Amino acid sequence: MKWEAIVLFSSVALSTLGFAQSTRPAQPASGPTRLSVKDAESIALKNNPAILEARLNALASEQVTREVRSNLWPQTYADITAVDSRDNSRITAGALNNPIVFTRAAGGATLSQLITDFGHTTNLVSSARLQAKADEQSAVATKEDVLLAVDHAFYSALESHAILRVAEQTVASRQLLSDQVSALTRSKLKSDLDLSFANVNLAQAKLLYLDALNNDKAAVASLSAILGYPTLEQFELINDTDSLTPPPADIDQLIAEAFAKRPEILALEFASESADKLHQADRDENLPTISALAAVGDSPVRDDRVYGPYAAVGVNVQIPIFNGFLFSAKSHEADLRSQAARQKLSDLRNRISRDVRTSWLTAGTAFDRVSVNDQLLAQANLALDLAQTRYKLGLSSIVELSQAQLQQTQAEIGSAQAGFEYRLALSILRYQTTGL
Repeated sequence: MKWEAIVLFSSVALSTLGFAQSTRPAQPASGPTRLSVKDAESIALKNNPAILEARLNALASEQVTREVRSNLWPQTYADITAVDSRDNSRITAGALNNPIVFTRAAGGATLSQLITDFGHTTNLVSSARLQAKADEQSAVATKEDVLLAVDHAFYSALESHAILRVAEQTVASRQLLSDQVSALTRSKLKSDLDLSFANVNLAQAKLLYLDALNNDKAAVASLSAILGYPTLEQFELINDTDSLTPPPADIDQLIAEAFAKRPEILALEFASESADKLHQADRDENLPTISALAAVGDSPVRDDRVYGPYAAVGVNVQIPIFNGFLFSAKSHEADLRSQAARQKLSDLRNRISRDVRTSWLTAGTAFDRVSVNDQLLAQANLALDLAQTRYKLGLSSIVELSQAQLQQTQAEIGSAQAGFEYRLALSILRYQTTGL
């Protein structure tokens, strides 16, 4: 039977990913790149510029730690000085200084070593180290964001491919129906009304195909961009073969895992600890700074009144007395920012708890929708088969057949979307908890 053959062809073509219609452009001889979701994630990790940018920023933050820690090491300088002066020259204007200037040419070295500043520098080093760890976790969070975007683009492309195949099959089946009704109309076996309904259904199918084709091209463009390609790439997407399993049942365990593993939380925890250390460092600026100093050198060319070789060592104690309340203001600012960081962390925990619960509910609903859509498709196929038989026997009108065709097309699209939407919902749930 021709009507049964149409239904069987549509169902088989939907479940076969290799189906290709002559309306598609021919692929080059080399063929498109075969790509699974794991392959896509691996390519994005290598090529996506956002991941590389975040990693470089994290490496730059590590250098800030070295910059601050350098204050704990000896500071050594070499000096070469040459002075020509008039006899009996004196500097009589400017700041307080030694006013005598002698003609000389000398070279030497100066060394200074911080003995203690009572925790100021060490707290700055700790703050910088914790901030570097926070930036490293931020880089991990960026990587997770990109991987989620890759999964979304990948499953969206698979979904658009499936819908395009449904649209192609719908156009083919309705074109066949239109041709048959047209032939029957010419033979005066069907009315012009039947032909008009058949042609309307065909035009709707063509519009569905055009929208599906545009969405398919846009999905491939999005996938190419998130993988780091500057141009449009062609892929042969490989669908997951693993059977669908329901999401985990214990939502409280998922929330606990999210609190322990989400890089955004870890980054804010490190940032909060860094703010605490910075507050301590700013508070310690009010304490004295003790440094050791040493200088050695010689003046091979000099005035007779200048002694040639020189060497000196000493200890300097710098005690802050008053600087316009600068140190106290900095300490208070750091304390307030530390409190703000803790509140931000608390707010993030609340939002992550909400996001995990929401994604868990969405995944459970998406899993239930898979079986319901499969049942709907089976019933829609049966209804279409019966409507085609009744219409062929003259027991129903073209309106009943058109309605059955529309419901079957919608059921096919819903069935094609349900599986991919559930796999994407699982990816979002993993992203919200343990990461991809």
